Amino acid sequence: MQVCRLRPRSRFCAAILPVVLTLGFGAVPLSAREMPDADAATATAPRKPNVVILATGGTIAGAGADAANSATYTAAKVPVDKLIAAVPQLSDNANVRGEQVFQIASESFTDAQLVQLAKRVSALLKQDDVDGVVITHGTDTLEETAFFLDLVVKSDKPIVVVGSMRPSTAISADGALNLLDAVTVAGSKEAVGKGVTVTMNDMIQSGRDVTKRTNIVPSAFFSQWGPLGMVVEGKTYFFRTLAKRHNTSSEFDIDQIDSLPLVGIVYGSGNMIPGVYDAEVQAGAKAIVNAGTGNGSVPNYLVDKLKEIRSKGTLVIRSSRVPDGFVLRNAEQPDDKYDWVVAHDLNPQKAKILAAVALTKTSDTKELQRIFWEY
Repeated sequence: MQVCRLRPRSRFCAAILPVVLTLGFGAVPLSAREMPDADAATATAPRKPNVVILATGGTIAGAGADAANSATYTAAKVPVDKLIAAVPQLSDNANVRGEQVFQIASESFTDAQLVQLAKRVSALLKQDDVDGVVITHGTDTLEETAFFLDLVVKSDKPIVVVGSMRPSTAISADGALNLLDAVTVAGSKEAVGKGVTVTMNDMIQSGRDVTKRTNIVPSAFFSQWGPLGMVVEGKTYFFRTLAKRHNTSSEFDIDQIDSLPLVGIVYGSGNMIPGVYDAEVQAGAKAIVNAGTGNGSVPNYLVDKLKEIRSKGTLVIRSSRVPDGFVLRNAEQPDDKYDWVVAHDLNPQKAKILAAVALTKTSDTKELQRIFWEY
């Protein structure tokens, strides 16, 4: 069949030729100009980031006996491959692969495991084909791991620590969305240089600032300084940055740390027992964080005990059991006179982490106080 017999180059011909070809009137080949350019389409598609999920256990990998069990369950049961398979939307945001580093409840984390995890994170982020790392983690000590990574991993690439408050078997389980949001943040260019983050309950929190405030509901993690931002429907929104030194601006490097010195915490209350401090020293503690009442207060009957401990070489760090605010130096106690250190706004458990990391470099109290101001 001859098409456009009278005016083969007319505008009419040009208009109907594609239609004719579509309807099957002859096997006329399309010109190169008319063919869709598959290579060009591929070239213009944005490259998906490569994100590695390091699984350590916790509630996000937990399972309960019944769907109604949101607070009664066994942690650290689901392996990383099943965590990933349960959230197919992960592949929309990133190229994801997983590694099972540990399978434990986070209250069982040791300093040795912190070091092992940080070394693996550091090694991965040195690879050109890794854009970010997500760590699935139990919530009990999640904030300590996040702060430790913030101090010692020398990379600007996103590091996201994520958990859940309900096991995957529960009605309204929060782990799947938390994991999806964590991968979104880990693959986000906006998250580069923001420090280690904790992404849960739609919020992007600073791993340095955030703490667990409740043990029941999904909105468990708070910072007195507010979140860094939010994740909404697969998009990150940042509103502030971390003012303290972290990651590439840190003077600490996990590649130079193989173990951490022992640091103890003594919790402040009425009618305290001096012998608890002695037990910490006998166990080998290089520093003791005094989680005092109010402004890191020390009762009058314990002042001499803490002075004695310091005179024998163990560091004394005044923190507070109060969730918010910060400890003022030389208020309540003459820290300069007693050669004590104050933890500033770090809670006792984070003061313990920073003290242990700092002690890998120095035991000078002036240097330690500088470190507590800067981190």
